[in-house]
Amino acid sequence: MIEDMTVRNFVEKTRNDYIRHVGTFTAFLGRAPDTATPEDLRLFQLHQTQAGVGAPSINGSVAALRFFFTVTLDRPEMARYLTFVREPRRIPVILSLEEIARLLEAAPGPKYKAALSAAYGAGLRVSEVVALKVSDIDSERMLLRIEQGKGRKDRFAMLSPLLLELLRDWYRIARPTVWLFPGRDPLLPLTTRQFNRVVHVAADRAGIKKRVSPHTLRHSFATHLLEEKTDVRLIQVLLGTATYCPRTTGRSTHHLPISSSLRRDGRH
Repeated sequence: MIEDMTVRNFVEKTRNDYIRHVGTFTAFLGRAPDTATPEDLRLFQLHQTQAGVGAPSINGSVAALRFFFTVTLDRPEMARYLTFVREPRRIPVILSLEEIARLLEAAPGPKYKAALSAAYGAGLRVSEVVALKVSDIDSERMLLRIEQGKGRKDRFAMLSPLLLELLRDWYRIARPTVWLFPGRDPLLPLTTRQFNRVVHVAADRAGIKKRVSPHTLRHSFATHLLEEKTDVRLIQVLLGTATYCPRTTGRSTHHLPISSSLRRDGRH
């Protein structure tokens, strides 16, 4: 199965997730998974539902098992016994401009303040923030290069003058060589788990009672642009959900609401 995923150039996270899901099914089954019957698959999904497993996890296991049976075992008839579950659609949590400012001020240190500011100010996914390299900052064109974002696509994100100054402040302090936000091991980037933990710490320090996650910063970025009457198609480009358009990506770079204590004159 690992070889089948490698041939298809699956990213490491997908490979790990698929193996984990098949392992969970194997533990439930109590024997080799290639001996499973349609009834075993039905009972497994019933077990997941009764155990309160969330829809995303159930659907992840369905995708993994469909791949396992269809591709690796060449038993495509088994796939029709696996049912995707409809995921409930919830309105995302959005922070106000004032809450965003408080959250950024409460970040534990200049590295995390810069990282959280990049997540909000450029509308980045957490995986895109931690993967930023020093060489990805294009201060002449005022862009951030995002390599292999979602869907394994390269794109550019907006870089406001204020965000650039914050990133420069962090660079002057730490002088990172490769990764813009290195982890505990300077040769490795910050992990998504560390970033997630920092977001929760900053939210607690800022006294924000909403359920805040790294993706909240991205949702807030898009919502604040909508409130500024920014064209929806432009927002899609900035979020990396549409084809990159160099004529529009550079617009509207003034909305990063960091408090006056961070504002100062500087070369941009």
